[in-house]
Formats: sequence, structure tokens, C-alpha cells
Amino acid sequence: MVSSKFKQDKRLETKAAVLSMVCWVRTLLFISVLVPAFVECRIRHYHFNVVVKNETKLCSTKPIVTVNGKFPGQTLYAREGDNVLVRLTNHVQYNVTIHWHGVRQLRTGWSDGPAYITQCPIQPGQNFLYNFTLTGQRGTLLWHAHISWLRSTVHGAIVILPKKGVPYPFPKPYKEKVIVLGEWWKADTEAVVNQAMQTGLPPNISDAHTINGHPGPVPNCSSDDAYTLHVETGKTYLLRVINAALNDELFFKIANHNLTVVEVDACYTKPLETDTLFLGPGQTTTALLKADQGIGKYLIAISPFMDTVVAVDNLTGMGYLRYNHTLAFTPTTFVPIPAVNATPVTSVFSDSLRSLNSKQYPTNVTLTIDHSLFFTIGIGINPCATCFNGSRAVAAINNVSFVMPTTAILQAHYYGINGVFTDDFPAKPAIPFNYTGTPPSGIQTMNGTKVYRLAYNSTVQLVIQGNTIVAPESHPTHLHGSNFFVVGRGVGNFDPDKDPLKFNLVDPVERNTVSVPTAGWTAIRFRADNPGIWFFHCHLEVHTTWGLKMAFLVDNGKGPNESIEPPPSDLPKC
Repeated sequence: MVSSKFKQDKRLETKAAVLSMVCWVRTLLFISVLVPAFVECRIRHYHFNVVVKNETKLCSTKPIVTVNGKFPGQTLYAREGDNVLVRLTNHVQYNVTIHWHGVRQLRTGWSDGPAYITQCPIQPGQNFLYNFTLTGQRGTLLWHAHISWLRSTVHGAIVILPKKGVPYPFPKPYKEKVIVLGEWWKADTEAVVNQAMQTGLPPNISDAHTINGHPGPVPNCSSDDAYTLHVETGKTYLLRVINAALNDELFFKIANHNLTVVEVDACYTKPLETDTLFLGPGQTTTALLKADQGIGKYLIAISPFMDTVVAVDNLTGMGYLRYNHTLAFTPTTFVPIPAVNATPVTSVFSDSLRSLNSKQYPTNVTLTIDHSLFFTIGIGINPCATCFNGSRAVAAINNVSFVMPTTAILQAHYYGINGVFTDDFPAKPAIPFNYTGTPPSGIQTMNGTKVYRLAYNSTVQLVIQGNTIVAPESHPTHLHGSNFFVVGRGVGNFDPDKDPLKFNLVDPVERNTVSVPTAGWTAIRFRADNPGIWFFHCHLEVHTTWGLKMAFLVDNGKGPNESIEPPPSDLPKC
């Protein structure tokens, strides 16, 4: 027997398909007389089929998990205010979910995607309709798998265009280009992470970095599988650059060309001219490129950043910017890449970003704080009788290493299911210590599935402090369900008396993912105006796997407009 809700979902998809066709015809033929203006083109409908395909990189072929057989996956295009419907069907052996990274999901947390946080995973042979509206957002984001390490190949861009008739707050480009940065392993990444969890050792690093799926020339492989960006002299291009790598923060450079940053994480910025972009995993940077050099071929280089003792894939991913009318066999103009430990480059770039803070796009930083939180984050070592050295690497926030439940936390919260989580996540470390100095001995993390509870519309200041218990490291941290303002950052221990005096409360950059500097701190502020369960975690997949994650529980406010929507009936079951 077919459920009424299933029929409703199918009617919704049918309506979307009809409207999409009408809008397409109207756009193609400009027949506004035949198709009246009151027909709004505001539903975007996509089918994501998760399938396995064979892919050859580095002179080696392996099967990979993809969406619709593409790597990277297709770009999801929409406009601000559009309702997006994505029917995902799982044709592979793994459980799957998709996270729409940076999409606020106002009251639609059921479609946010992190497995066992907002939904149970979509099991092999099953499907689910993701349904969300792009409210008050425009710019570049990304989608990716949010279970295990599947996002190494299951990822793609989200491009949210402004509403029709609304111009960009910067010169209109000649063309737009999506550039997705990634990592590539010759081995199966699921085998890589499984082996690491069994041995307790860090997982093997990747074998290459990719630009739109292409690694470029690499040692020990004669194939020059490189991405080429074709440009026309004198034109301006908008590059939508996305770091979809699992574990590497990356520099991005183009030989002899400067870039003007105009947006990060789908938030407009004051124009920032630079020759080097810096992006952590999950971050996006949209920049204007002027094709103002002589006809020729110029190197595009992506290289890793790591300013500590942790192993990293140090292979530079290479592509080419090629001007039209460039002769064959024209030599490439090369570009010097930053040193792998070029901390000053990352600091200058991060510190220079400012919100646009215009009349149309104001910067609404909260000035009063209801919750002042202090989270110390880092890596630890716990005993493990079955592991290689009798111990395993773990990661924690405030000394709590997060344990994934077997029932989704949002479902447990909504239905009042006991025993799945507790709401006693600590607002600060139980025992303060010198976080960036010599670590105390004998610290062992505790395990727990804990959330921090926030009343609807409450305001939060969160200081994220890196620690050095095992080794200091830069941590790109991501908050689901909300943007935040980066009001301050620094090295060493946060000083609660002196450092707030230097906070930028006028035009701080607005983001959804921010890097906490090695042995340093970052301060963010946000308003909890989105009811639901919202994941907060390091976006280095290795650290997420080890437990560097937690969740915020935002209670409903007053009435249906301040409450999470009821769950869809096709929500996957655990």
C-alpha cells in the first residue's frame, strides 16, 4: 500500500518538474507572453543517483563512489529564495547521506545531512527527498557526503545566484568558473580509514591533490591529467573556488595573476586583492580574475599548509590558465608556491578578510552575549588493548570525545527518545591548564554523546582554543545551521581580559567554517535562531573520525515559525 505522504512527495516532485520545464522554456524562448510572469521559477529539482564508477588517476584505476557517475559531482545551481528538492537514491553498498555545507536549513534540519546527527543514513537500495529553501543566502557553497570518508569523491559545488534583477555588489564578470579542489588516494579511502581505526594509528595521507578532479603532472606517471582554465584577453572572470579536500588546508595561486576576493562561504566581503588564496576543507572563496597578462600558458598551483609535525601530502596539484590563441607547445609560466609551513601567509589572508557591511548587506554582529563558551580542541592518546601500540589517537572538545549514536539525535530530540544523548556538554574545560604550553600528564579524554542546549534566539560567543596535548595543529571548524562572525583570532592562550578589547565588532568576516591557528585561538559570535540539532566539528575528516565534534541543541521558540518543521515521512530509518 502506498502511503499518502509518498503520494504527496511524488506530487511535489511532479509539480517541481512541470515548473522547471515551464521556466526552462520561458528562459530559452523568451516567451513571456505565452508564459505569464506570475509563474515563478523558484523550485529547483535534482536527482542524485549514488553509483560506483571506475576512475583512473596517477596511472592507476580504482572504483569510486560518485553522484551520477561524476567526479567531482555536478554543480547545484539555484537562486536566493529558491526551494531545492534533491531525490537521492543509493545504488552502492555503503550507507550514504549528503550535507549541503553552509546552507542554513532554517527549520529544515531533517535535510541537513550529517549521519546520526539529523538523520539516519540512506541504506543501499533506499532513497530520500532532501527539501530545503535557500533563505537569505547567495554565493558559493558545496555539498558532500557526511558519513565515513565517502566525501573524498562524493562532493560538488553549490552556486546560489542573487534573486533575479539583483546585481552582484562588484563588477559583473564576463564568465563564471567553478574550481573544486580535492585530494586523491590510490587506495580505497574506506579501507584507509578502517585500517586506521583498527590499528589506532593515523591514516595514510593522500597521494595527490586535484583541481576539478585532475591532479596534473605527478612523479612516476607519464599522464598529464591537468585541468585547463581557458580565458580571453582583457576579460574578467569570477572564480568560485571550493576546498573539498578531506584533510588538507590548501593554498591556491595562478602565475603572474592577482585575484580579488569578493565573497567567502556565501557571504560578501570587502574587495581583497591578493596573489594567494588560503582555504581550509569546507571553505569557499569567490574571487575576480582579470585576464590581463600576455597570451600564453600560466601555472595554476594548489599546495598544502601544515605548520607543525603532522604528516601531510606535500605534492602540488597543477593545472593551467591558457589564453585563447596561445600556440601549441608554448612554455608554461611557473609560480612560486608558499612554503608548506607558511603561517604568515595564512595569517595575513585570514586577518585581511572583512564583511562588506553595506546598507544592502549589513553586518549584524551581536553585541550582547547570553552564552560565553570556551572550547579547547585537540588530539589525545587513549589506551587501546587491541591497537598496534596499545593506544589509539583520539580527538576531543573540552576533553569530551564524541561518540556517534545509533539513533539520529534530532529524531531523539523531536520524539523525546531517552538514552540517545545528554545535554550536559561542558561550556568550558573542567580543569583549566596551559593549553599551548607543556601539557599536563595523564590526561585521558572521556567519551560521550553530549550536546550544548541553547534557547531560541539566544546569542553565543564561542572561543575555540587549540591545545598542544599531543601536537598543535590548525583546525578548520564548521558549524551547521548557522553562519557566524569571526570577531578575533590570535596565537597562544586566549586572554579573557585583554583579547576581547581587540575584537572587531564592526565588519568581521562572516563564515560557516573557520581555521583555528596552530597553538592559537579563534573567537566567533552567532545567534541561535534556527531550532534543531546542529553539528559542530573539525572539518579535517581524520579529526572528525577521532571524535573532535559535538552538537548544539537549539530549542523551539514561540509558534510554528520559530519551531522545527515536522519530519518527512520518508526520513530514513536506522
